[in-house]
Amino acid sequence: MSVGLDHPKKLAIISGIRLSAGSAQIYRKKRNDIALIEISTDSVTSAAFTKNHFCAAPVQISKNNLKKSKPRYCLINSGNANAGTGQSGINNSKTTCEALAKITNCDETSVLPFSTGVIGEDLPVDKINQTLPSLVKNLSEDSWLDVAKSIMTTDTIPKGISRQVKILDSIVSITGIAKGSGMIKPDMATMLSFIATDANITKDCLDKIKDNVLKKSFNRITVDGDTSTNDSFLLISTCKAGSLKINEQNSKEFKILDNEITKVCCELAQAIVRDGEGAKKFITIKVAEGQDTLECLSVAYQIAGSPLVKTAFTASDPNWGRIIAAIGNSKINKLDISKINIYIDNVCLVENGERSKSYTEERGKGVMEQDEIILRINLKRGSCSEEIWTTDLSNEYIKINAEYRS
Repeated sequence: MSVGLDHPKKLAIISGIRLSAGSAQIYRKKRNDIALIEISTDSVTSAAFTKNHFCAAPVQISKNNLKKSKPRYCLINSGNANAGTGQSGINNSKTTCEALAKITNCDETSVLPFSTGVIGEDLPVDKINQTLPSLVKNLSEDSWLDVAKSIMTTDTIPKGISRQVKILDSIVSITGIAKGSGMIKPDMATMLSFIATDANITKDCLDKIKDNVLKKSFNRITVDGDTSTNDSFLLISTCKAGSLKINEQNSKEFKILDNEITKVCCELAQAIVRDGEGAKKFITIKVAEGQDTLECLSVAYQIAGSPLVKTAFTASDPNWGRIIAAIGNSKINKLDISKINIYIDNVCLVENGERSKSYTEERGKGVMEQDEIILRINLKRGSCSEEIWTTDLSNEYIKINAEYRS
């Protein structure tokens, strides 16, 4: 059950992108679990992947293929992670890329494989290859939502958003989809996310936008503190909108596009948290007046990663002692606790390092019972501020992960 998350409406077509979804029955029957994205030849792309040392075979292959060719196809399955499978996993993933390349008459290095699902099991090559002809045949510009549904695992709702904005002489469209509910603390992106725009932009400018948006969106979320073996983010620009190209990073047009793609990615990142496994609360943690980004994030993630804090949120228990304990464990030199203020929404819990004189248990309980909560910490050490998004930790989270393979 997601927190304040609606089913996405119709997603905008992006000229130069075609998609399809199908069922290979990889792990769960009677649902689509495989997808194909076709990218037009004149597109530019920018990607980011997990920094987990046990990165999956498709991650390794995609990173290598991006160095050799411009991507034409993304082949995605949501049943088998193909991680922890060694050289055989790489060979299996390459076999599916080769099969798709043969059908579509492109180079195998132009195919980027993506996977999510169960770790440590062999990729069902035959099942995947058998679906490829129908995936190619059914490619359509208007299948974004079908693909968003097909890449889900423990997600309860598909995640997608579209935006449009006028840039230079054209109306530019942006559509993005993502999946993810658990094993979420990305070090680059999210479980899987694909963002496409028809903006006319250079590769260098698109790379810069990718770096900018990840810092503000997918790299600011955590559900359970675990970084996946398969995290992948792909930003595509088909360059179909308008004749004038965005080629300067300090231009007005660049900043407009950067801002709009950031909005798409932030909404998708928050959707992942809102649909976090077993989540009952959507929690924004804002750390202000820090010396720099690192120490603000250190405090924020220390709080977000504390099982004691998270379970208190689940129970709507205003046990703010757990919050100050988490702050005290953050990696900050010479932290003066006598200056720290802590608020939940408009209720001051801690003022100058001790319980606020205005605080009552009743007021604390009242704000903790909300589905959406903003926790603010003022360090009074500088002018830097950061915010992240996280969930509580419920019995349902334990149940979902205990039964993940059953």
